[in-house]
Amino acid sequence: MIWIHKHTPGLILVLVVASVATWLGNLFPIVGGAVFGIIIGMLINNIMGKPDNTLDGIKFASKKILQWAIIVLGAGLSLSQVWKTGLNSLSVMVFTLSAAFVSAYGLGRLMGIPIKLTSLIGMGTAICGGSAIAAISPIIEADEMEVAYSISTIFLFNVIAVLIFPPLGHLLGFSDQAFGLFAGTAINDTSSVVAAGYSYSNVAGDYATIVKLTRTTMIIPISLIFAIVVAMKKKAEAQKNSTVNYSFKKIFPWFILWFLVASLLNTLGLFTNDLIHSFKLIGKFMIVVALSAIGLSADFRKMLKTGIKPLFLGFLVWFVVTAVSIA
Repeated sequence: MIWIHKHTPGLILVLVVASVATWLGNLFPIVGGAVFGIIIGMLINNIMGKPDNTLDGIKFASKKILQWAIIVLGAGLSLSQVWKTGLNSLSVMVFTLSAAFVSAYGLGRLMGIPIKLTSLIGMGTAICGGSAIAAISPIIEADEMEVAYSISTIFLFNVIAVLIFPPLGHLLGFSDQAFGLFAGTAINDTSSVVAAGYSYSNVAGDYATIVKLTRTTMIIPISLIFAIVVAMKKKAEAQKNSTVNYSFKKIFPWFILWFLVASLLNTLGLFTNDLIHSFKLIGKFMIVVALSAIGLSADFRKMLKTGIKPLFLGFLVWFVVTAVSIA
């Protein structure tokens, strides 16, 4: 009862914001509910403020619901379908993922951008925008400002990609399948991939969507790599400082393991098509809920102090990935 009393006001506020954001996201799918959730949340937090009794519920939504959302999205993923497409798109995907992380960390270091923000921008550009950022943010212990800034950055270049990639594909003489591969590996958010792909052709849209699903599975190994790196750093700190508590069990991202389990259950055919569709809808809404909570915790002043360098980094990484995908 105490838990319910502490968390209910915040959860109600988050659900209201997420519901409005989802409605707007359906009206403007290129933007998407997740981005609207962050924007509305930030406007409320920075203009009107939020009651103190909502803090616990908002924190719960931004941490726990975020992790649960990743698991539910896993239930909508068929690894067998991913495997078939993955073999065809693997080479392009390896190069674009490598280009994203190498350019993000190299340029981020040159520009003096904090490592957590660099990691989020690199992950979001490399894999799948908001979902990928949501997956590693609890692993690297990123704060709400860093998550909000990185998702806003990724969103901006998603919109640009949707507008310029189809004409660019026609200019370069891409076939439907070639453009689908290009869109699926060079655009971040799933809704933006779908929008760009189907504006080119139905065949391109179908192929781009499957390539994007394949790319989404890279959340699993990349998140585990981040977890191992964080664990090694924590262990080194614990050896140097006896007051630092180290526990691999606490650091390990168990929700990624459950994401894999949920995907395997889908692959084994244990879920009906209607159930899979429901999982996808629920998972997307949970992401909107979590990111609305992050928006309600984000501080404009901190974002302004960070400056425009992370935005410029996002542009450079996006440009590199686009060029590599075309090549």
